[in-house]
Amino acid sequence: MDTYNTAATSTQSAGHTNGRAESVDTHCSGDELLLDADSERVPTLSVVMPTLNEEEGIGECIRRIKNALEELQVYGEIVVSDDSEDKTPEIAREMGAIVVTPDKKGYGYAYLYAFDRVRGDIIAMGDADTTYDFEELPKLYDLVENGEADMAMGSRLQGEILDGSMPALHQYIGNPLLTKFLNVFYKAGVSDAHSGMRVFTREAYQTMNPSSTGMEFASEMIMRAGAENLVIKELPITYHPREGEANLESLPDGWRHVKFMLVNAPGYLFSAPGITLALAGVLVMAVALSDVSINGATLGVNSMIAGGLFAIVGVQVSLFGAFATIAGEPIRSAGDPLTTVLVDKINLEHGATGGLLIFTAGAAYSAYVVWQWAASGYAVVPIAETNVLALTAVVLGVQIVFSSFLLSVLVETN
Repeated sequence: MDTYNTAATSTQSAGHTNGRAESVDTHCSGDELLLDADSERVPTLSVVMPTLNEEEGIGECIRRIKNALEELQVYGEIVVSDDSEDKTPEIAREMGAIVVTPDKKGYGYAYLYAFDRVRGDIIAMGDADTTYDFEELPKLYDLVENGEADMAMGSRLQGEILDGSMPALHQYIGNPLLTKFLNVFYKAGVSDAHSGMRVFTREAYQTMNPSSTGMEFASEMIMRAGAENLVIKELPITYHPREGEANLESLPDGWRHVKFMLVNAPGYLFSAPGITLALAGVLVMAVALSDVSINGATLGVNSMIAGGLFAIVGVQVSLFGAFATIAGEPIRSAGDPLTTVLVDKINLEHGATGGLLIFTAGAAYSAYVVWQWAASGYAVVPIAETNVLALTAVVLGVQIVFSSFLLSVLVETN
């Protein structure tokens, strides 16, 4: 059962100094600065830790947080979002932390549940396994408190990773690669996107408004911060060996991060590859029709077929980008010119008319070819490459007509 007084979650409630955190008049110890759930004081800093059987490390983490509070000389609270079967919650309570028990499973949900219950205007997060040294919190806190950053992160990759702290696969491949994805897709501009040591304002959290309940929660925060143009700053930190058993599954959790990034960036997942494929198909068909020689060779009907298939698949994949942007409400909507036109400028009548024109042109030429074939006594099919172009136009026309109707349905239902 939660020991947290949910009536105290509003920083505007009566008895909490009108919702304003109190300053510290004299030097206090960390124990004196750590507030419980029933305190009439409002904490300046709320530190959240999710726990799953962390009895070996939770005590040391709380001790370090108290040291950080003493250095900062601010009132704070520690909220442990616990789903343990060992002594983790008992140790946390004995040391002055507030323990809440989420009503659902998941790493991300543990954070979401706790964030909804904190009282401080500045929030810090980190794991309870001693990998993050909470005595390094003050330098991150200062960046946020001084208004230099909406969110401050500790960078392990720019700092020091102690021996035995991180598998080589994570240090040299996994984390750098996932960080690169985030920076390219979401313009986050960070060096260590999956560092779990972060400090941010309540306002920044509300702007990010994350919702993921799994391990991809860490990625979502950065993605939304980048998409909302929040200021993120990093400082080097030291990453330590963990206490207790690890709960991370490298490949499944890594894939969940990648999948989450891709489905929330349809411009990179659909639009960019679709447009590239369609343009490649058009180029191949143009070269094949022009009889241009490349290194002494000319492209023929087989190249025309390949180019037509590339164009058809490319257009369809590009349309998926528009569908996903309208129906999925992704974090980073597709912003390429084609998708922008499809979403913002083209209505059902425009799309359907364009598709019908393309279909009619292809169908008319195909009918002409059939008539010529019949007139020749079904002996010769004229100009095979042009026939492929006409059939490609027929298929593309049908695609565009029905896709226009689907886009219209999606617009009306969203």
